[in-house]
Amino acid sequence: MPTEPTLVAGARLALTTFTTLPVRAGRIDRPVAGAAMALAPAVGALLGALLAGVLLLLAAAAPPLLAGGVTVGVAALLTRGLHLDGLADTVDALGSYRSGPAALEIMKKPDVGPFGVVALVVVLLVQAAALAELAGRSWPACLAAVVAATAAGRLGVTLACRRGVPAARPDGLGALVAGTVGPVAPAVGAVAVALVAVAAVPGRPWQGPLAVGVAVAVAVALLTHVVRRLGGITGDVLGATVEVVTTLVYLGLALSD
Repeated sequence: MPTEPTLVAGARLALTTFTTLPVRAGRIDRPVAGAAMALAPAVGALLGALLAGVLLLLAAAAPPLLAGGVTVGVAALLTRGLHLDGLADTVDALGSYRSGPAALEIMKKPDVGPFGVVALVVVLLVQAAALAELAGRSWPACLAAVVAATAAGRLGVTLACRRGVPAARPDGLGALVAGTVGPVAPAVGAVAVALVAVAAVPGRPWQGPLAVGVAVAVAVALLTHVVRRLGGITGDVLGATVEVVTTLVYLGLALSD
């Protein structure tokens, strides 16, 4: 039986990793993992288009904040809530002021501590409020905003998996994907997401790319701090990066006079 091409296998792995779509995972190894992490922003864009449709349909029949809140819930369902779980675990570990194995042990615990709870509440509230604001714009602007924010969150994963960033553990998702992405994919992904974001704020073509740029800069700073504290990335760190970047882009796009 012929071996599945790396790009095809990577696309399948990206879909099964970042969504709940019923796609069967095929070949899984580090080259395939690298392709999947490079394709993460594209999967985010597809997910964002679906979420924008949900938001616009709901906003036509319900108050904007309610539409935004339900859309956030749909996003969690379509991603199994894994990114939110990763955010809570990562914030709990960083908030403990412990480093290395001690911090990693906190991340493995099934319960959520106070730092994680606060992080989840803030992120969900900001996202819902931002989506409520975006729902009041023209449908092309709303579509561009949600697609850009969702794709940017997955671009954070591409950045986290670039060469030179180690894994914190010898096993798990972090060990599979750490250091698998070359320099081209993050650059291409950043440009593509910034271009989509241009249309997100009518009359201010600079605001969308600026929001993406600031979010990416924060992601790089966060990853640098995490590597210093934990020794590398984990699957939870990837999930936290998705939520932090997505939230910051939503916030930057929703700001207006």
